[in-house]
Amino acid sequence: MRWMWIDRVVELVPRERLVAVKHVSLAEEHLHDHFPAVAADDGSILRPAMPVMPMSLIVEGMAQTGGILVGHAEDFREKVILAKVSKATLEQDALPGCTLRYTAVIKSFSEMGASILGTIEMAEPEANGSPSFETVGSIELIFSHLDRNMAGVAYPEHNFVFGEGFKTLLRTSGVLS
Repeated sequence: MRWMWIDRVVELVPRERLVAVKHVSLAEEHLHDHFPAVAADDGSILRPAMPVMPMSLIVEGMAQTGGILVGHAEDFREKVILAKVSKATLEQDALPGCTLRYTAVIKSFSEMGASILGTIEMAEPEANGSPSFETVGSIELIFSHLDRNMAGVAYPEHNFVFGEGFKTLLRTSGVLS
């Protein structure tokens, strides 16, 4: 996967729960497109820039968190893909400086795939340095074990879902050695 929407895994209970965090930074390219300043013909600013992390990318962060939990359950032997977003509710935009905390809990698991329930929490920067998280969303996702569900379709033998970027994230988080 080319784009990573989580920065670190902070808790893992195998086959049950995974918690990951994402620190939203103004250095991220996508924030400059959502939403740039609007200027009038005379050059005056009609609306200042309003950088936000698009909600679709917040959903993707939750999908990556859940995908790691589902992949870890089978020691990353399966190619785990997001099959369906059953439900997603997000109540607040993520702004630069915010920290997102994704919690994925396995609802059901089989050889064909898994479903997870996810909670998205956000903390805004605080002067005392102690983040206070509040729930800003919930999500239900269904994952498929690709090779078990796409009979007759040839995919590469190597696990292209959990590539080097994910392996680095998992090693630095202490999930892989």
